[in-house]
Amino acid sequence: MRQIIRTDNAPAPVGPYNQAVLATGKLLFVAGQIPLNPQGELVATGEIKGQTQQVLENLKAILTAAGASFSDVVKTTVFLADMNEFAAMNEVYSQYFDEANAPARAAVEVARLPKDVRVEIECIAMVSGD
Repeated sequence: MRQIIRTDNAPAPVGPYNQAVLATGKLLFVAGQIPLNPQGELVATGEIKGQTQQVLENLKAILTAAGASFSDVVKTTVFLADMNEFAAMNEVYSQYFDEANAPARAAVEVARLPKDVRVEIECIAMVSGD
């Protein structure tokens, strides 16, 4: 079973992908989010903390649309344009995830991100489903 998750409360996909896919009614795979607002406008240009906050708000909107929350996230991958910005990104990230129940995470520096943003984050969550 595969269900496409879409919400107008996060930016629409800009290519051949979906915001998220719910697989077997339990695993939610959320596409990497960049700091676009729901209208598709780039926010906090060049500023990692503001960009991270927008990315996490986009993830929150998609998780909510699928009936999940940050407490259901089991894995995140953080892509950074500059690993020197890890501490600043992590400061914002930690406001969204409770340290005691934080998901597994990988953080990597990449050569370039879409629209030359500073950060992109994807996640996998468990959805209880009925």
